[in-house]
Amino acid sequence: MSAAELSRLLVTRTRSAHLTLTERLISEHSTNKGHAADKSEVAAWNNSIPVVIQALLDCGLDEVEVQVEVDLPHTNSAVDLVLCGRRPGTGADSYLAIELKQVRHATVDPRCPIAVDLGFGEGKNKLHPVRQVQRYCEYMVRYLPHLRDGANELTGVVLLHNARDADVEALFDLPETEHGFLYTLDDMDRFRRVLTSKFTSASGKAAARAMEQARCDPLLKVTDVARQRSVVGGGLTLLDEQYMAFDRIIRHLEKTAPRTGFDVGLFQDADTVPAAEPGRKRVYILRGGPGSGKSAVALELQRALGLQGREAVLASGSHAYTETLREIMAGTARAGQTSRKLKAARKMYRYFNSFSDTEPDSLDVLICDEAHRMRRSSTHRYMPKELRDDDRPQATELIRAARVPIFLLDDHQSIRPDEVGSAAYLKDLAEQNGCTVEVTDLEGTFRAGGSKRYQRWVWQLLGLGHSDPVAWRPDSRTTLTVADSPEQMETFIRARGHEGATARITAGFCWPWSNPKEEQLVNDVRIGDWRRPWNVKPEHSVPDAPRSDLWSTDSRGIGQIGCVYTAQTFEYDWNGVIIGPDLLFRNGEFMVDRTASRDPAFRGTVDDATVRRCIRNAYHVLLTRGVVGTVVYAVDPETHNALRRLIPGSIGMQQHNGEPAKLTAEGAHLPPAYRRRPR
Repeated sequence: MSAAELSRLLVTRTRSAHLTLTERLISEHSTNKGHAADKSEVAAWNNSIPVVIQALLDCGLDEVEVQVEVDLPHTNSAVDLVLCGRRPGTGADSYLAIELKQVRHATVDPRCPIAVDLGFGEGKNKLHPVRQVQRYCEYMVRYLPHLRDGANELTGVVLLHNARDADVEALFDLPETEHGFLYTLDDMDRFRRVLTSKFTSASGKAAARAMEQARCDPLLKVTDVARQRSVVGGGLTLLDEQYMAFDRIIRHLEKTAPRTGFDVGLFQDADTVPAAEPGRKRVYILRGGPGSGKSAVALELQRALGLQGREAVLASGSHAYTETLREIMAGTARAGQTSRKLKAARKMYRYFNSFSDTEPDSLDVLICDEAHRMRRSSTHRYMPKELRDDDRPQATELIRAARVPIFLLDDHQSIRPDEVGSAAYLKDLAEQNGCTVEVTDLEGTFRAGGSKRYQRWVWQLLGLGHSDPVAWRPDSRTTLTVADSPEQMETFIRARGHEGATARITAGFCWPWSNPKEEQLVNDVRIGDWRRPWNVKPEHSVPDAPRSDLWSTDSRGIGQIGCVYTAQTFEYDWNGVIIGPDLLFRNGEFMVDRTASRDPAFRGTVDDATVRRCIRNAYHVLLTRGVVGTVVYAVDPETHNALRRLIPGSIGMQQHNGEPAKLTAEGAHLPPAYRRRPR
């Protein structure tokens, strides 16, 4: 609405503690988010928004449009306000992003100038509000081409309307930019001058409409970040606790990890720096759910450190992830340098079990991504006898190998019986080895259109939390729909691939996985008359089909069914998931039938509780790969009928703007990335 329209809602109804505007926002939040707004959000709407509205009215900017809680593309983060109008002199679209804080006092952590205590008594530092709005603006410019047009300018400010300069003095030490200025109660005249410099009295409806309809660039995926690792300004724009954890680690490394001039033919050599600061080894654990940006932080850390000439090795327990990263790096080799670059890639991207004979503290930084796949020990059948030690935890080897070990994990993604990685396990082990441990939770989500509701729904569906399954309530961020058959799912997924989206089908491990016959994949996945092959086995190669580790990133992968071991870590726009007979819906909840699983990891004496945990976690992985949407189908009829009751979306023939009809997701709640914009 315009400032004038909103001003008429700044009244309090009888027997209400909130403004009419706040009541409307509370209702909208509950409808769109699926849960009630917390007290701090309600207080901000009730107390902070009127300050900005009044400032606009005081400046004669009644027709400037005000957008509230503006979602950032592909994520659950949102800007408090975006003001939309016309720029003085040029008449071009003009935008002002505003973060509102009700703080009265603030202090800065002496160890990290972007970590601040905003005085709310939570005992937890937050990202400096100026850096927060700067990152938000940078993120918007990266994903909204509309804002990259030189004529359409975006500025960011933080308004602490309850605070005096003297009470938040430390916050002013962080340099300001066009994407981040700081104003307090003492600066309201300056804030009003910003408004008049950004906007004329003309209507801002056209600028607001342009922002709402702006094309959104596709989300940068893990492999995109890897390809940009040597580019200054490349990589991802990290947000909120992502960026805070990244910055905290980088600053600690500047004090404790000397540069080694690690030269792998990609990063420059570095000068010698003073010896490391003495003290206990510090271990960082970053915990987050699917799509919370763990791998993005890992790759961005390695990229940033590499550009500084630092040694940063990235390790994983995932064959597909590690080999994909090696392949990407080797692909950047100049003519005649492929062998050298591949050797460097094998040094930079390694497996968890490759550090048994590594000298203590011989690595500057060891980034352990997918640390939930940590094994009990590194002993394997090919290991030399002198290195075998079944009693030495694999995590101990990793902690010992580096001056600064970093672990990134999800407590609900261990998918094999011998995978023990969890935040609690690693923290206890590190402390037993005399280390200081910092655990950071990454609470954002960059998949499913940034839908936290979808993330919670999957947890409830699979019984990973304490709630029973509930019906899916569409939230306009992501599409969740049910296919009537595997044939229909495949037709839909292939159609999305033909449109240029990345799309894959995965399934529970409920069918045999045969070796190729006569250089052809075997159609092992059989449902009625529908038959398709699994992706290629890791130890085999088949003409016209990608290697197993490239299944999720090679366009030819759309022709095979992926399993959890090839899908984990990766994401794609459209996600088809076949729920096999190992997961059955009975008596109002999902239960595991281990007899239907064909996973060789469950053979032998593995107890039922462990199998149940691994199978639920496997489907947790499979259901959370989609960036735009997810299509599900269950082999068991009773389970499929339950999904039909829980998920209102379906697939059907639709026709748009006179074009030929095509199979697409039906329903009024399609995500913004999939809606057709008027031409």
